[in-house]
Amino acid sequence: MGHKAAPFLLFGVSALRVNLRSPVPSSFTAPSFLKNLYQGSGRTPPQSERDAPKSESEGRRRTISSCSNDSLNASGTPLTLRRISWRQRIFLRVASPMITSPSDMQHKDHLDGNDLLPLSPLPPTMEEDPLASLLQDESTTESTDGKKNSEDLQRLWRKAIHQQILLIRMEKENLKLEAASRDELQSRKIKLDYDEVGLCQKEVSNLWDKKLNCRTKIRFDMEEIYATLKEGVSKSKRGEIWQFLSVQYRLRHRLPSKQQPPNTTYIDLLKQLTAQQHAILVDLGRTFPTHPYFATQLGAGQLSLYNLLKAYSLLDQEVGYCQGISFVAGVLLLHMSEQQAFEMLKFLMYDLGFRKQYRPDMMSLQIQMYQLSRLLHDYHRDLYNHLEENEISPSLYAAPWFLTLFASQFALGFVARVFDIIFVQGTEVIFKVAICLLGNNKERIMACDNFESIVDFLKINIPDMTKDTMEKIITQVFEMDISKQLHAYEVEYHVINDEMLEASNSCDDTESFQKLEKANNQLKRQNMDLLEKLQVAHTKIQNLETNVETILSRESKMRNLIRSLEQEKSAYQRAVEQMRKYVPAHVLTDCEPLLKDLNCSPNNKTKTGSKQ
Repeated sequence: MGHKAAPFLLFGVSALRVNLRSPVPSSFTAPSFLKNLYQGSGRTPPQSERDAPKSESEGRRRTISSCSNDSLNASGTPLTLRRISWRQRIFLRVASPMITSPSDMQHKDHLDGNDLLPLSPLPPTMEEDPLASLLQDESTTESTDGKKNSEDLQRLWRKAIHQQILLIRMEKENLKLEAASRDELQSRKIKLDYDEVGLCQKEVSNLWDKKLNCRTKIRFDMEEIYATLKEGVSKSKRGEIWQFLSVQYRLRHRLPSKQQPPNTTYIDLLKQLTAQQHAILVDLGRTFPTHPYFATQLGAGQLSLYNLLKAYSLLDQEVGYCQGISFVAGVLLLHMSEQQAFEMLKFLMYDLGFRKQYRPDMMSLQIQMYQLSRLLHDYHRDLYNHLEENEISPSLYAAPWFLTLFASQFALGFVARVFDIIFVQGTEVIFKVAICLLGNNKERIMACDNFESIVDFLKINIPDMTKDTMEKIITQVFEMDISKQLHAYEVEYHVINDEMLEASNSCDDTESFQKLEKANNQLKRQNMDLLEKLQVAHTKIQNLETNVETILSRESKMRNLIRSLEQEKSAYQRAVEQMRKYVPAHVLTDCEPLLKDLNCSPNNKTKTGSKQ
């Protein structure tokens, strides 16, 4: 709701500001008219009205002075405030809190008759303008009656106060807009706090403006774009130019559907949890620690960086989060908003193919190190031999260059120019920059005579370049073309890898045969031993089975014997029961011990205890 109302409010205030600067009849001003009203009614004006400006020029100067010089650009023309999204509002609050909340700037759609009129997006007509209607009513009243009755005075008094309140309200709204504009400009100034490499002339900037102002997706001539890019890029427009270059690339190259990133929005990704949270938080303080936008712990810069890295780790499950991506994301955030940076990070990773070097197997990075070694061997053979003699592999110094796109060690102005070319030429740019850096420092590197001094020079001295050296390297990068060589070296890497695997297999055939034969003999012996143990086990099993059969037979005989004895016992018990009927009671008492032995009670029935 807020992001739709803000442009509406800006337009309305600007319209009212223009209306204020229109000429007002000298015969009437709000304060002087109020004074006349008081004099006509015999009352004294309040202190707030006595302190009002005494002339029209003072009132107009007070209104006009509320427009700060910050709202004008270098040419003196008013600065047009662009549409800002709701996420950018949140960012502005976090980065540099606004004087008042944006909710105060929202347009109110429904007002009753007693409320103040809203700031209209269009200039008021004569009927809607309180000042115009006030003048019209005053002239009518004087022409008919010549005097003002109490009702007219009250009505004119209310309208005059209403007009004064509107003036004050417009001043407050102007202050809010100027504060928001200053905060946005301040945040943008902090982000772009780096020295540019190469100046972008006004003619070149105008060429970029013509391309950026094109609303439709038109394919421009790439040679023309490349020539304009060589002339330079203004850092204030660099983010928009990167987005323009990405659109031009996608118009010419369609990514296969299998390689497309998942279709999940940035907002939906932010609502999820990531398993990479700890690693991302640890690296926040290490990413551009000296830059003012990222220096504050969990400040606006670090929060935006965390959101961006978290969203990408959830989007790309294979890569997740890898050290180095934070620097790439940080460079993008310095030139655009979070959501725009997320789209450009996806473009770099998927469309340009940089995600390959961040995969867990690091196979692509190994191929890149081989390609760099081959390029160094072809372009600077003596430097290549010197590094080989001191056992310095490219992974020692070039791996951070490739994984962070030079952002971790080099000046931001130089890195931004490298990104300019990357958005046009892709991954080959990092090879060209690396070769130019090594070539321009070849003599100083060869002057180092040991491992430690060479590594220190590569990691410390090379990034510490002068501005002229940076411009020279960027010029060399534009003039270099190594795309065919890179493709040939990649094929060469795979061929050599396969050949080495085959050669190692052929050399080890004899040894592997002997090892297999020994292993086979050992398995045969183990098999014979197991067979002997198996035979012994079978014999034991047969003996046990015979014993089990004997025991089962004896058990059956015992069961039959028990059954016959129980039947005989039951017969005896029945006989005793019959005899008990004919024996006197005193005799049964004497025979009670005997009856107990037979499980027979003289007062109860006989317990047979037989088991069927």
